[in-house]
Amino acid sequence: MTRLVRTPLFVLSVATLCVQALLWAQTPVPETVIHRVDRTRLMRDVTTLASPAFEGRSTGTPGALKVRRWLVDEFRAAGLTPGGAEEFLQPFTLTSRDSAASPPGGRSAQVGRAAANVIGRVPGRERQRKLLVVTAHYDHLGIRNGVLYPGADDNASGVAVLLAAGRHFVRNPPRHPMMFAALDAEEIGLRGARTLIGSPLLRRDGIAMTINLDMVSRSAANEIFAAGTYHTPWLTPLLQDVQRRSGVRIRLGHDRPASLAGGLDDWTQLSDHGPFHEAGVPFVYFGVEDHGDYHKPSDMADRIDLRFFGDTADMIVEAVRTFDMGVD
Repeated sequence: MTRLVRTPLFVLSVATLCVQALLWAQTPVPETVIHRVDRTRLMRDVTTLASPAFEGRSTGTPGALKVRRWLVDEFRAAGLTPGGAEEFLQPFTLTSRDSAASPPGGRSAQVGRAAANVIGRVPGRERQRKLLVVTAHYDHLGIRNGVLYPGADDNASGVAVLLAAGRHFVRNPPRHPMMFAALDAEEIGLRGARTLIGSPLLRRDGIAMTINLDMVSRSAANEIFAAGTYHTPWLTPLLQDVQRRSGVRIRLGHDRPASLAGGLDDWTQLSDHGPFHEAGVPFVYFGVEDHGDYHKPSDMADRIDLRFFGDTADMIVEAVRTFDMGVD
């Protein structure tokens, strides 16, 4: 995730912490925890994506090309329908403007490099309905000064859950048509998302909502944030319904100006849901807060909490199912 400025939790006001504690205390005990994801396969996918073979998945590098081919094979094996301009691929080229948008440590040599989103679709039973778009970026920081940045949580984890969701909805056709987009160049100004939302592959007025997954595998507090309800309050009861069947605590927030959130930072523009929000598309962004391995070589698959990761993946698939049933 491109989180350039973060506000630590310890600077929150006492009043904000008290309100949050009250909300936590009111979180209902799950009635029935739903399991929909093969956890062995989930962990295998995230381990593969974060492996040295893919060289940290920096946009435009040989490692990114390898992971792109792997994703196409996985999309095809899952039974997704090709959704890109070139089969499963939506190619684009990085520009000097993209290089300027890189996070600290980015390289101007990225200009002119070939990038591509990997896109698949599920038709849906009621094809006249608007599209649900599920996104997760597959790029990361690559190899810097000879050191590999595996990017297991950021964002091999989101891509692994995206694959699990795609497989689920191929087996269990949804009401709405769905697009599953593994996006490139998130770490370079959300370039993959901007390319997708600005392309003929999507009609902006034909999108019901987007669900973005970015950093979803690690939380010592067993919690994940669902950002977006500040902008689209009607999504709140749907997420409350999902909580009743989830083994992880869903927290709402990180989607409003800090002045209205007691100092809690605003993630509205910090990952691939940002360009969709700018286009007027409702979004829910699932992600954890930063941990000590964020954007470091130590963000490795063996540091993932499989119980939390599996419960979160189950919750996300259940959330997409709930949005499919509850969104017009």
